[in-house]
Amino acid sequence: MKDSYLNFANTGFGAKLTSMLGLPQPLVLERYAAGQTKRLTLGQHTVLLGACEGSDILAPLSKTLAAITQNVSAHSSVTGTSTITPWQSGDRVNALVFDATKLQNTSASGSLHEFFNQTVRAVKANGRVILIGRPPADCDTPSMAIAQRALEGLSRSLAKELKKAITVQLIYLHSGAENQLESTLRFLLSSKSSYVSGQVITISKARTTEADGFDWSQPLAGKKVLVTGASQGIGASIVEVMARDGAQLICLDIPQATAALDEVANRVKGRSLSLDLSAKNAAEMLVEQARNDGGWDVIVHNAGITRDKTIANMKPEFWSSVVNVNLSSQERINEALLSSGGLNSGGRIICVSSISGIAGNRGQTNYAFSKAGVIGMVQSLAPILAKNNITINAVTPGFIETKMTAAIPFSIREAGRRLNSMSQGGLPVDVAETIAWFASPASSGLSANVVRVCGQSILGA
Repeated sequence: MKDSYLNFANTGFGAKLTSMLGLPQPLVLERYAAGQTKRLTLGQHTVLLGACEGSDILAPLSKTLAAITQNVSAHSSVTGTSTITPWQSGDRVNALVFDATKLQNTSASGSLHEFFNQTVRAVKANGRVILIGRPPADCDTPSMAIAQRALEGLSRSLAKELKKAITVQLIYLHSGAENQLESTLRFLLSSKSSYVSGQVITISKARTTEADGFDWSQPLAGKKVLVTGASQGIGASIVEVMARDGAQLICLDIPQATAALDEVANRVKGRSLSLDLSAKNAAEMLVEQARNDGGWDVIVHNAGITRDKTIANMKPEFWSSVVNVNLSSQERINEALLSSGGLNSGGRIICVSSISGIAGNRGQTNYAFSKAGVIGMVQSLAPILAKNNITINAVTPGFIETKMTAAIPFSIREAGRRLNSMSQGGLPVDVAETIAWFASPASSGLSANVVRVCGQSILGA
């Protein structure tokens, strides 16, 4: 749906008026397009690298950044990297990357203040800021764990301060997982992540890494991908992004949506599959389909329904249908495909949760229960699936511009759009890009993550 306020605020008169009245001033977000030549093309990024004293990951981090962009400069806090051009105060940059993995205690946090105090004004609009730390649970001392946990408050506050459509993320990097950084840095530094901000992402060690010749323009080449709820909205966008990245698509939706589903599948030269996931034999039918295809590589659980009522007024069938479609069916499908070998080794499971599952929402006890359960499923299955080199992650959309949100009353819709750090709603492609990042073979170090695509909404954690 058209956002008239966003368009008005980006006119000359609109910018002056909104500034004078103290109203939100959202910028039009730069989003990725295949063959893109605009400033946010990764090869043209200028990335400024900083670090706490004593960093032992600067070498692999510098190498990874050099593989991503041609322009990396070093802040004065970075030592022992003579191959990187020193940053000159006042030079504008597209991104800041700060290595805080050696932050041992809060007494040493002055290095964080010094770096960001000197550099945040240099970040251009639609820029990126990334902090890299260690998971607090893995720290050797309580002092280090405290300091590393404190990074979350810093990153989320920075995301709310910087404005100008600048995103801020925190990566918790397990020791020994440095070779898993590239996929995540490529996503977070690019315009594919324009509506993802204030997030905490954990990267773990993995048994596989991609070879040097990995094709980053077609990361899903040859991969067989099932997308449920694929006939419209977010689901259709997921299909299109996956196809752009080289995937072979199996597009699934209910029989009533067959015409729209066929149109989506034909557009990407995929296959449509009409099936009600709440049916008792749905999981068995999917196993048969997967076996016929020689196994699937990626499953995207996007299908979902709402039946909103306050719980005092909710009919039993409203509760059971939402929980069955949004959560129980996913459990059954996962169990059936995993036990039968329908999901190949090295596979990816990506679930679509919701901000309602984190923050709750009036009149959506059934929906919030199901979407919070999706997060629980991701976190509980991740260590089990790791034994077969399979990852599972969740994407949690906030206010996304779809036909469903277009039907929301005006005042509620405007609140959903403005109450985030970007002061606007996201687009279905923002969710799709995040899912594609999780789906990549290069994302083996990502599992049990729950990433919100919400422009850093004020709702929830």
